[in-house]
Amino acid sequence: MKLGVVFPQTEIGTDPGAIRAFGQAVEELGFDHLIAYDHLLGADDRGPYAHRQGRPYSYRDQFLEPFLLFAHLAAVTTRLNFMTGVLVLGQRQTALVAKQAAVLDVLTGGRLRLGVGTGWNDVEYEALGEEFRNRGARIEEQIEVLRALWTNDVVSYEGRWHKITAAGVNPLPVQRPIPIWIGGSVEAVFKRAGRIADGWIATGRFGVGEQSRGAIETVRTAASEAGRDPASVGIEGIVNLSDLGLDAAAAAVGRLRDIGADSASLMTMNTGLKTPDDHIEIMRRWKEGAGI
Repeated sequence: MKLGVVFPQTEIGTDPGAIRAFGQAVEELGFDHLIAYDHLLGADDRGPYAHRQGRPYSYRDQFLEPFLLFAHLAAVTTRLNFMTGVLVLGQRQTALVAKQAAVLDVLTGGRLRLGVGTGWNDVEYEALGEEFRNRGARIEEQIEVLRALWTNDVVSYEGRWHKITAAGVNPLPVQRPIPIWIGGSVEAVFKRAGRIADGWIATGRFGVGEQSRGAIETVRTAASEAGRDPASVGIEGIVNLSDLGLDAAAAAVGRLRDIGADSASLMTMNTGLKTPDDHIEIMRRWKEGAGI
């Protein structure tokens, strides 16, 4: 069972030295990986967008772009792995993501996992010129294109949304292909992860153990029906400290392991912690309590 942490970017601030020290402390504590969430734009939840109140984040919440954050931290760590959890793939150009991820995988020495999802913020899709309503269907073709670009010098591809004529990314990544995990908390996502992904990222109520059992079974069944080995699809649980408290968050690790998860990560945002050191201390205590 591998343990990771979620980068507390809405609360950590913008001091490059503090961010660097945080990443190094996570590595020194023996965590396997660092997860970063993704939002390029935050919506204004007032005025004409008042209907967006109650969404998880708005323009008030700070988000560092994950690839740039990981490039910064890769230069000051040697073992720590990095995972987007999740990159909103549907709002991005697929070839650009392939290039950025490939270069990041090279610069980290193969320490990247690409967690992807469809997202919920239609404002971002509109601003980036991408279609929000077809994002679920389109992400499957995007994943196919990413893997083709990461494993071939030259690619020719024509699908419903993509056309590539005899072109390729250079450099190719260290991992060929980079592992792609899918995050989300609806049945369509569970089945998609089982059919085509290297793993499923369990978020929300699915990241705490027993509630994940049925979802994991759906993932495994979908893998079997697609002719894949169900055991080859990894499971990552996101354990939210604000929902559980420290003792219950530590106990959730054992429950996740017992029902088939391979790894778990602690999310410490929105718990009243004031400094990066406060987050690190709670992460240390969670790891000790988990006994792993």
